[in-house]
Amino acid sequence: MSHIADNLQAVHARIERAAQAAQRSPDSIRLLAVSKTFPAEDVRAAFAAGQRAFGENYVQESLAKIEALADLRTQLEWHFIGPLQSNKTRPVAEHFDWVHSVDRLKIAQRLSEQRPDALPPLNVCLQVNVSGEASKSGVAPAEAPALARAIAALPRLRLRGLMSIPEPADDLQAQREPHRLLRALFDALRADGIALDTMSMGMSGDLEAAVLEGATIVRIGTAIFGKRDYSH
Repeated sequence: MSHIADNLQAVHARIERAAQAAQRSPDSIRLLAVSKTFPAEDVRAAFAAGQRAFGENYVQESLAKIEALADLRTQLEWHFIGPLQSNKTRPVAEHFDWVHSVDRLKIAQRLSEQRPDALPPLNVCLQVNVSGEASKSGVAPAEAPALARAIAALPRLRLRGLMSIPEPADDLQAQREPHRLLRALFDALRADGIALDTMSMGMSGDLEAAVLEGATIVRIGTAIFGKRDYSH
């Protein structure tokens, strides 16, 4: 399991270098370890190496993992980052601290209604389809301001910012473009009086580009846990 600790160290070093290049404090960038498809033991190993925030994509799989790691619940932060169907919102509202993938009002309303009163408000990000791919979820950039305002008004939720999953690109400049678009939208919403503090963007392949464009949360899976096996 020590490879997870080594990988975490390597990812932190990448974040630090990218932050220096962007003239930002490395502390302004949070690492979200994407543990989808990996077992609870791997999360435990990452926790032992100092990691606290974990991202999951699949409701059933993540609930089993949260249950298996119940002894660490008060020390872990669970982020739901996958597409969310309206019939799956309740367990997410009840068990997660963050949801990054809110892309329509109906989902936000259900999360708001189903968030238990005993828990703090659920932190949410609005997922924006910055690359305009038909296959990707996310609200169109032009529709984001109205949706952001509607979500910000809901009880039991706290709208924190924006999230994107751009099309993969090979070179740094091409990688930066969609992140720059999200940044511009983020700045426009803030100028419009919506209190946002989070840009969830950047993965194992484009972490540097995301940090250069202002990411505050980078979602890293492969570079920490290794290649995913989707066969099971």
